Amino acid sequence: MKDREHCTTIAVFSYGFRPFFLAVGGWAILAIGLWLTIVLGYVRLPSRFDPVTWHVHEMLFGVVLAAVAGFLLTAIATWTGRRPVSGRPLALLVILWSLGRIACLTSAYLPIWLAIAADLSFPLVLLAVVAREIVGGRNWRNLPLTAPIVVFIAADLLMHQEAAGIAIPSGLGWRLALVAALLLISIVGGRIIPSFTRNWLMKRGSVRLPAPHGPVDIIAIGVLHGALIVWAIAPSLRVGGLMLVVAAALNLWRLLRWAGGATLAEPLMFILHVGYAWMILGVGFLGFSVLGVPIPIASALHALSVGAIGTMILAVMTRVSLGHTGRPLIASRPTVVIFLLINLAALARVVAAWSAVAATTLVVLAGLCWIGAFGLFQIRYSPMLWVRRIESP
Repeated sequence: MKDREHCTTIAVFSYGFRPFFLAVGGWAILAIGLWLTIVLGYVRLPSRFDPVTWHVHEMLFGVVLAAVAGFLLTAIATWTGRRPVSGRPLALLVILWSLGRIACLTSAYLPIWLAIAADLSFPLVLLAVVAREIVGGRNWRNLPLTAPIVVFIAADLLMHQEAAGIAIPSGLGWRLALVAALLLISIVGGRIIPSFTRNWLMKRGSVRLPAPHGPVDIIAIGVLHGALIVWAIAPSLRVGGLMLVVAAALNLWRLLRWAGGATLAEPLMFILHVGYAWMILGVGFLGFSVLGVPIPIASALHALSVGAIGTMILAVMTRVSLGHTGRPLIASRPTVVIFLLINLAALARVVAAWSAVAATTLVVLAGLCWIGAFGLFQIRYSPMLWVRRIESP
């Protein structure tokens, strides 16, 4: 009874998704707000990172890694049947994440070793916690999900080293981090999208259901992972570009087998398919760009980051927040607006790379749409995340 009362008092630290989804929303707004002031020439940040590198770093290791933490800490409790990481251990993880954001923002005033230690403390402890929970629950099937966290750690260290002037391949750190995020989307999305779609369609008596997991999925994932890893290490290799184009085609085939068109009636379900489609578009753009087709690399990267990653983060955060707080899995009007805004942000940012004249305007528009999407998430969903779950009567 004492534990239950304790969790009721500090409900925000009762489950991993609660504080980390709040952190994602808050930092997504603040970091892009700062970025827009930099783009418009109003602010200079006291960071060792140059402005573009800081922007990329905070999107990947601030926003994305916090979303990964919130999802994994919540999902692992379901997968293993163990009690969720909560209370002080969860609060410590949030504190370490916050220290990393402060350290990177003010790193020009800190010894470099201190900035690196503060920033890496969160992913290192997160890796230890995730591994402990999976091993403790003997959930060996999901142990490979620790691999992307390891890649994030290595990528983060590489970005700091490059900023310090150490001779490493330019951009290797952020490319590895982007690839780690996309690998998670391909693996986790490949599980939950067809599964959730099948359940939703079966409840409605539909005879059109997603195809079961099979050789198409295995081949599509294998080629995608290989292509992304090759690109991260050798971004100008034409063979890698060809692999990316093939991976995009195979994953489009994979996506079409999931019956996404049948879910149009429920935006909370359909948006998952849209997020995966953005990944396919971005991978295809990236491959053609490497092969010499006149597609701006910035368009490909923002289709992957703002489009695929941004959309999937909001799609998962809204769904998990509703489901794990005892609310119906139905998209309200504000939620639909959230989805529209994040896709408008992605579209504007992708198009911006094609127009030198309108680039700044489109970048600002994309930033405002991004802030609007995550701001509306905070307004609509933070009240759910601060209070305990609604129990059925």
